[in-house]
Amino acid sequence: MRLYRQTVEDFGLYAGMEMDDDGIKKLRTAAGQMSARMRAVRIVSASSISKGELQRRLVQKGEDPEQAREAVQWMCDLSLVDDAKTAEQIVSSCIRKGYGLARAKQALYEKRIPKAYWEAALADYPEQADKILEFLRARLSADADEKAVRRAVDALIRRGHHYGQIRKALEQLKIETEEFPED
Repeated sequence: MRLYRQTVEDFGLYAGMEMDDDGIKKLRTAAGQMSARMRAVRIVSASSISKGELQRRLVQKGEDPEQAREAVQWMCDLSLVDDAKTAEQIVSSCIRKGYGLARAKQALYEKRIPKAYWEAALADYPEQADKILEFLRARLSADADEKAVRRAVDALIRRGHHYGQIRKALEQLKIETEEFPED
């Protein structure tokens, strides 16, 4: 059994100490709780994470589901895990990367952010027309063929941009859009 120093101190353990079955059961429970808490601290210190994702990862790493839930609650009580702040950080990252609104929503879903926080995080999502133009200029030359344009459009769609916005950007760059449907 692996014990953290805090658990050893809490139980007053020493070499050669004998414990009854009830004491061993309490020690195992305390050791599991401390293990879940310390693993939660390591996970949160590496990156922002939602409560749901933290609990899932703790269980995935072998922690008892009940102890994982308690560790997540402990982290919330210490204000170390906050889904609203994590949602804002994810959306901010998507904006910096030039992702569209759809990709930002996908990122929030993947990180298990509750939908209750989505609206506030996405409220000020900027128009991405400049990012789309910048992307197209970097990918396409003046004499780009239909295949290159299609690849660039597909890449923008994968990045979460709306097709209507992409079409406007293509028209602004004076790239032929007749072979692309209206919507």
